[in-house]
Amino acid sequence: MPLIMSILREVRDPRDINARHNLAELLFLALAATLCGAKSCVDIAEFVEGREDELKEIVDLKHGCPSHDTFSRVFRLLDPQELSSVLSAFMSALRRELGLGSPRGVVAIDGKALRRGYEKGRAFMPPLMVSAWDAETRLAIAATRALGSDEVGATLALLKSLDLKGCTVTADALHCRPDTAEALIAQKAHYALGLKANRGRLFAAAEKNFAAAGEIACFETRDTAHGRTEVRRASILPLAKLKDLPVFPGLKAIGRIEALRT
Repeated sequence: MPLIMSILREVRDPRDINARHNLAELLFLALAATLCGAKSCVDIAEFVEGREDELKEIVDLKHGCPSHDTFSRVFRLLDPQELSSVLSAFMSALRRELGLGSPRGVVAIDGKALRRGYEKGRAFMPPLMVSAWDAETRLAIAATRALGSDEVGATLALLKSLDLKGCTVTADALHCRPDTAEALIAQKAHYALGLKANRGRLFAAAEKNFAAAGEIACFETRDTAHGRTEVRRASILPLAKLKDLPVFPGLKAIGRIEALRT
């Protein structure tokens, strides 16, 4: 815990000199509340009030429990980039404390728009965040904002900052691009990227190869729930059986999933 508090103290306090509550304590309280499901400053304040005695074993709370207005004012004043850097350091420290090294399993890359996070008058342009999620530990290992909603550019920048050696990185069809594949190969990672019709030449070549292959071995699953039955069949064509493909760095095989819902 002292290590975590020392990391949070690295954030510069943008408030006036007469601010009563310690900034590092506020950040710790907000972080703890958020990890426990709080979604607003009101939720954070209620979390602190309901657990005041337990939290005083970690932080001083010399001036009592902060109000929701205090949390709201602090987060409006903080430098987002500075806070992001500190939270990344916190996640690295947390992994070390848990005895976890760099991720070694599946790492999922995805972009999400922040609901109600847009600037006034620009509801059509909500902020977009790109995150990397470690499936083995169920922890987000990194996140960054996609400036100008450039999810691809933000993802490429994020990949350069991660140690992904030996990992299998998954991403949707937006990232099925040669430059993304090259970035992952440079990080000595494997990839499993979604392929849809937005990648015209590669998608058309994949369809042509599967059609020419005829009947091939597949793995089938069947789920029945909520009044419907869904059958999925997964099959794979290795690179040796693929013909007339456009150049795609590191490509080893193409898989197909057929889904039938009744």
